Amino acid sequence: MKTELDVVIIGGGPIGIACGLEAKKNGLNYLILEKGPIVNSLFNYPSNMQFFSSSEKLEIDEIPFISKEAKPKRDEALEYYRRIVTSNKLNINLFEKVENVQKNKDLFTIVSEKGSYTSKHVIVATGFYDLPNLLNVPGEKLEKVVHYYDNPHYYSGQKVAVIGASNSAIDAALECWRKGAEVTLIIRGTEVGQRVKYWVRPDIINRIEEGSIKAFFNTTVKEIKKDSILLSTNKKDVVLANDFVLALTGYKPNFKFLEMLGVRTSNDEKKLPEYNPDTMETNVKGLYLAGVICGGMETHKWFIENSRIHAKMIIKNIVSNSILL
Repeated sequence: MKTELDVVIIGGGPIGIACGLEAKKNGLNYLILEKGPIVNSLFNYPSNMQFFSSSEKLEIDEIPFISKEAKPKRDEALEYYRRIVTSNKLNINLFEKVENVQKNKDLFTIVSEKGSYTSKHVIVATGFYDLPNLLNVPGEKLEKVVHYYDNPHYYSGQKVAVIGASNSAIDAALECWRKGAEVTLIIRGTEVGQRVKYWVRPDIINRIEEGSIKAFFNTTVKEIKKDSILLSTNKKDVVLANDFVLALTGYKPNFKFLEMLGVRTSNDEKKLPEYNPDTMETNVKGLYLAGVICGGMETHKWFIENSRIHAKMIIKNIVSNSILL
């Protein structure tokens, strides 16, 4: 006979872990389902990535995060969140992707690759890092094109085109250039993104001005070929010799998953999901959103430091509803 859970948390990132901690403290029968390793999204960040936030702003449940620098790096964060999971013996199933969620009356059935579960409540804390914003141009499926960047060593001595103007693209451009790549930045707008980390933005601007990194502004990619790329500038088309393309144009939530769950989203380009900002409950009773997924396409709106509070808000609402029943 299957056990009926109080809450299933989909996503084992920092906010999903925070929800698990809060559920455990309140005596709820809970389960976290994560499709990869602990904090899968952070694991897939670039190996040298440094957070914009300071360590104390990445803390959850007031558990101290001690790092060597004021702004921690990826591996420190992986260790921090892993220790929280293991030390608190959180109930988490790793490498178990959720494939379907259905609601029948007051109960949810959550079907994963490995089994199925029934629960009174579901929290979706899946973030937005799984689906890249595609260029939708010929040649994008070539092996030399990647939407996730890890380590600059791989690109040493190569002609690398980096597409994008935000933190991930700028970090990759600088790191690859410093490891000996010939780097060209391709930016759709007029300038390097204003939200680029304040200690990095002057660095990339100086490298562009001195000619170390070539940059095309007001430019898009028209086609990617085996040994070149075709650019469309505001003056003319340009062909560049090229070995690799790092298409770091951002990522988006899995809107198809939200649609399957019955969560309504706004009809504009922001695709903001519908939820009560006081409880984080969606238009589907008993279904909650937590973390960056709440921002729809505005992926810069929510991050760890300002969405940690979602865990307490959600569990408080679940407990209050249970008491009323």
